[in-house]
Amino acid sequence: MPRKHPAARIALAALLLAGPATVAAAGTVHAVPAPAAAVRLAAVGLDDPHKKDIAMQLVSSAENSSLDWKAQYKYIEDIKDGRGYTAGIIGFCSGTGDMLELVEHYTDLKPGNVLAKYLPALRKVNGTESHAGLGSAFERDWATAAKDTVFQQAQNDERDRVYFNPSVSQGKADGLRALGQFVYYDAIVMHGPGTSSDSFGGIRKAAMKKARTPAQGGDETTYLKAFLEARKVVMKQEEAHADTSRVDTAQTVFLNAKNFDLNPPLKWKVYGDSYAINS
Repeated sequence: MPRKHPAARIALAALLLAGPATVAAAGTVHAVPAPAAAVRLAAVGLDDPHKKDIAMQLVSSAENSSLDWKAQYKYIEDIKDGRGYTAGIIGFCSGTGDMLELVEHYTDLKPGNVLAKYLPALRKVNGTESHAGLGSAFERDWATAAKDTVFQQAQNDERDRVYFNPSVSQGKADGLRALGQFVYYDAIVMHGPGTSSDSFGGIRKAAMKKARTPAQGGDETTYLKAFLEARKVVMKQEEAHADTSRVDTAQTVFLNAKNFDLNPPLKWKVYGDSYAINS
């Protein structure tokens, strides 16, 4: 599952701007027209329901070795990456704050739910790899909660709020079509929506030093290649991310095929396993 940097927390307001935008500096979005990107932005974005489902399948192939992303609501384990538990459809981590926010949201939607009693423990372990106050009882209750459609909706809500919506919004602001928006989404899922050098913001900043975004008048292929190369540099710095096949034999395959709209059929490999989405 996704392994986000513990410090990768960021204010999302700047990333949630609607409509075309141009980027004056890495991490700074100004809501002004971007005529050069108008044609690209007219295409169907990753927020189209079918494209979004494709995005979830692509991420699940890398994180769960399965295209059945809806089977992952119940997923929970400690993958020994220093971030405590990793769980759910997007890899919410007990050590990075997003699991805490998820359970808080679930409790707002359904007070007294089976996970609400763990909120004090989740607050204490936030920022650490500790399981104190959680353990096997928490794992069992997570699996129970995963059968609750309210908890499933809470996971969907937090996925969208923290990861999906900001990445799509930023991708559109940068003049990227569905493939580029997915490239951003997958990076935010793994590295977190932060501004440090090893988070999404840092990767984007490094890419923008090498190439201009389409919104800045740059070539879409050139920019995305720069972004993926910058991401691989970060991935190789951590053992848990060192296998870059989700970039090399998946996203780069789509980019080389000029499939900027991420249209099926799609064929790719992750960690040596082959996958396909035919429609």
